[in-house]
Amino acid sequence: MRRFKQVDVFTDRPFLGNPVAVVLDAEDLDAAAMQRIAGWTNLSETTFVLPSQVADYRLRIFTPRRELPFAGHPTIGSAYAAMRAGLATPREGELTQECGAGRLALRVEETKIYVRSPEPKVTPLDNVASAFGIPPGLPARLLKVEVGPVWLVGEMSDAAALAALKPDMTALAEWTTSLGATGITVFATSGEAGSAVHVRSFAPAGGVPEDPVCGSGNISVAAYLRHFERAESSYVARQGMQLGREGRVYMRVDKRAIWLGGEAVACVEGMLVT
Repeated sequence: MRRFKQVDVFTDRPFLGNPVAVVLDAEDLDAAAMQRIAGWTNLSETTFVLPSQVADYRLRIFTPRRELPFAGHPTIGSAYAAMRAGLATPREGELTQECGAGRLALRVEETKIYVRSPEPKVTPLDNVASAFGIPPGLPARLLKVEVGPVWLVGEMSDAAALAALKPDMTALAEWTTSLGATGITVFATSGEAGSAVHVRSFAPAGGVPEDPVCGSGNISVAAYLRHFERAESSYVARQGMQLGREGRVYMRVDKRAIWLGGEAVACVEGMLVT
């Protein structure tokens, strides 16, 4: 029997954010067992909290199909779950997490948890439309951003065009795989008070047709904006509206670091039989 929580991230109200399954007390599970559990939960990510010699805890992150070195909403949701379960206690508002991407710094600020992203690796994709047959409706100018997951990032003309986007998931899976990417994240200026941008993330090759509210996708958007010297020092992104969600992502950006922040709330708490 293991403690288990399903945490909704980037919201303070249950069922409006992006859920992550968090398995606590996971130290005697091997990778094959973790992958089976992640396939069973069928969420975009399932995490496993383990002891660490160099941080407050160690985290392993699995999609339904494979392990990831880092992902944003699982990091925030797992930090929330670990604190709630008494497995991690902030010191002066700070925590550290060990994961496949290394040792990451987290900050707890009132109701929000922030994580300092691994430094994104940004690669421009020249002539991507003609060279790779970009699926119709997607932006032609893209950056490839690696932050654990690898996102193709592009900007739509406006929020209405972004909301109307209906990609062919089979074609999108083939195309992103051909470019060595996890998926594509697209964004647009929101045109509304209270948020700077709207964001959507698609990763059908990994079994996630559309991620409700994607942490690493939002980090990649921030890296895109920073690359073109358009990033505000802090801003709010909305994501998930097309899936009936209302995610709010809090970004902080400067030349040295990108911080991803959000709130979290537990929706399920119980025991997992393994």
